[in-house]
Order: sequence, then structure tokens, then C-alpha cells
Amino acid sequence: MTLLDSTVDDSVFTQHESDVRSYCRSWPTVFNRASGSWLTDVSGRQYLDFFAGAGALNYGHNNPLMKSALIDYISDDGITHGLDMATVAKGRFIEAFTSTVLEPRGLDYKIQFPGPTGTNAVEAALKLARKVTGRESIISFTNAFHGMTLGSLSVTGNSMKRAGAGVPLVHATPMPFDNYFGGVMEDFAWFERVLDDSGSGLNRPAAVIVETVQGEGGVNVARAEWLRALADLCRRRDILLIVDDVQMGCGRTGAFFSFEEAGITPDIVTLSKSISGYGLPLALTLFRPDLDVWTPGEHNGTFRGNNPAFVTATAAIENYWRDDVLAQDVLAKGDRIHEAFTELGNRFDGLSTRGRGMVRGLVFDEATAAGKVCASAFEAGLLAETSGPSDEVVKLLPPLTISHEDLNTGLEILTDSVKEVIG
Repeated sequence: MTLLDSTVDDSVFTQHESDVRSYCRSWPTVFNRASGSWLTDVSGRQYLDFFAGAGALNYGHNNPLMKSALIDYISDDGITHGLDMATVAKGRFIEAFTSTVLEPRGLDYKIQFPGPTGTNAVEAALKLARKVTGRESIISFTNAFHGMTLGSLSVTGNSMKRAGAGVPLVHATPMPFDNYFGGVMEDFAWFERVLDDSGSGLNRPAAVIVETVQGEGGVNVARAEWLRALADLCRRRDILLIVDDVQMGCGRTGAFFSFEEAGITPDIVTLSKSISGYGLPLALTLFRPDLDVWTPGEHNGTFRGNNPAFVTATAAIENYWRDDVLAQDVLAKGDRIHEAFTELGNRFDGLSTRGRGMVRGLVFDEATAAGKVCASAFEAGLLAETSGPSDEVVKLLPPLTISHEDLNTGLEILTDSVKEVIG
């Protein structure tokens, strides 16, 4: 009998694990296997995954192209832990990422490995922006989410998550995200006014940090023209523009980077989640070469050299990003989700939809209904989560590689769950 064939009593988690755990409360079962778009629990029941590790599994569970590369590397006694030492695995990744992702897009970025998670990448970006400019303040946006460490929390909007910091979160100022006022106020009117007003009390910022689509904030989509105007404002004011592409990068919106559609070139970009391709921890902070003012060891981390993740990341890039086949498939599947959600919105009052590519939200005027729909979907064998300031949005993040058949199956389950809750 293998480890995965053994059973685990749920009391192990309820008695010994911290009460901070969350996802397991929404999906009360013990999972033991996963493949493609499906997870299996210890009873043998299968669940279709429209969550994909919160966007860390864009290529599905145990993708065979990456799994075989990883198994070969481990079997050959490849380096596992290397800090920032030079290794073949890291070198191969840098070569593949540069030649296949950056150069075809005309992007000239230095690559920093700040630590294994998205918040590490954000912390490095904020720190670098302050070091380069000599300024302290960072502009963020309403309903933003950038991570759970102190610097990232300071530019995060969610009050519950901010409260967990236990200390004042300073040197950051929130501004309205696109359409925050429902179109009744001109975009950036307040931002530009306070920048010019010596009496506004706003310190000249080092940087602006923005998500092109706010996933945790409720699938709020910034229009391309809004992003272009923001980039132009930053350029004119000598303010660095940071795009947090931790959840929306690696093809989630179609193109590899979510900002490509807007035609902008951020000064700094953060990547994590699906950059490893396999769900292994890995994060990158990308920045213009002239911003590389770090001194050796000034920013580091014990696990910034996750070599198995470099191996799977290289396999993901080489197998999925040498052409636009995956990107076009993502757009087609995104259209299918939009179609299904639009039909629900036309059928039921109090429902609407928003999103880009394969991040889509079903928005409920009655906020509590979203959680009930997700609970009903789980009982029917589908994993989906809620997002938004009141958890009023059912947020879908299916694997980008999901089959059209499985996508339709999941949408049928979700449609039935909506009918059950509000029909």
C-alpha cells in the first residue's frame, strides 16, 4: 500500500491544525490524488476543479509534460536547493524565459528570484522602487490584493486581511480602481489633483502598484484605455509602474502577461503562482535593467533557488509558449464561460458577470447567495470559490488546459447550483 492509499482521520486537522485554515472549511473532504482538471478524495469521489490552486495550476494537476521532466531531474540527482547559486536548472529556465517570453514581446527585464511566493515578489518590487527613487509612498487601488506580508498588506484593500497585521500599515495611499465610482467621476481626476496640490498631504510616490484584473477583489477588470492612461500618468510624473501579475499572468487572461492587451510596458512586474507550471513555489520580480541597483545580498531568501520549480517552469514555457495556440484556446474558453454566465444573468434578476480570458466572475446582488452556490456546487462535485469585499462573486479559475467537455460539465453544475439557490 502506498501513502496515497492510506486513510487520514479528519480529527488530525481539526485538533492539531490552526483555526486559520480556510479552504478546507468550504470543501470538507480529504483529497489524495489529482490529474488534469480533477481531484479525487479518499473515498474515491471525483471533483472537477474550477479553482486550480488559486491560479497556481494553470496547466492542470500533475501535467505529464512537466511531471516527466521533474521525475527525470530528481532521478538524476539534480540540485534541489541552491539559494542563488548558479545551476544548470536555473540557467536553462532563464534562457527559455528570456528567449521565448521576454524577447518576442520586446521586453528587456532583469530577473530577480526574491523568494518562493507572490508576496515575496511584491515585497521586492516595493523595496526596489523605494530604493531607486528615494521616496517612501506607494499608490495602490481600492479592492486590491497583493499578499499577506506587511509591505504587501499595506497596499492591499481588504479590511479583514489588513487587520491581521497587528501594526499600522503605512507609506501607502489607495486610489479608486477603474470604474470604482461607476463612471460618475473622471478617471484619475483625484489622483492628478492631489499630485499637483501642495496642500493635499500626499507625498510624491515612489510607485503605483496595480492588478489588471483584481481577482481577490471581485474580478474587477481594468479597461485597456484606463491602464494606458495610468502608464502615461506614471511616465509623465516620474513614478514607477508596478504590475502585479501573480494571479493573472502566465496566460490566465490569454496572453502570457495580462498587461499585453493594453500595450503598456511596466517598469516592474511580479510573477508567481503558475510560473513554475506545476504548483511548485517560485516567484519572479522583473524590472528594467537601469533599476537594478541592488547590492549583493541586499535582498535575499533561503528558498529563492527552487531548482525543481525551474525544471517544471522551463517545461511549461517550452511546451506552451512557443506559439499562440494556448492563448487563443484560453480566449475561446473564456468566451464560453462568459456566454454561460450571461445566460444566467438574463434569466435571473440580481446576477451579472465580468472578467477576461479564463478568470470570470458571477456577481450576486444578494452577496450571501454566492457562498451558497459554491457550497451547492461542491456537493455536486465542483470546486469554485468566492471573492470580492463581501464574497459576493463566484470566481472561476479553471485550468487553462481543461478540455471543452470538462468545462461544459462544470458550467452545467454551476448553472444547476444557481437554479437551486435563487431559482
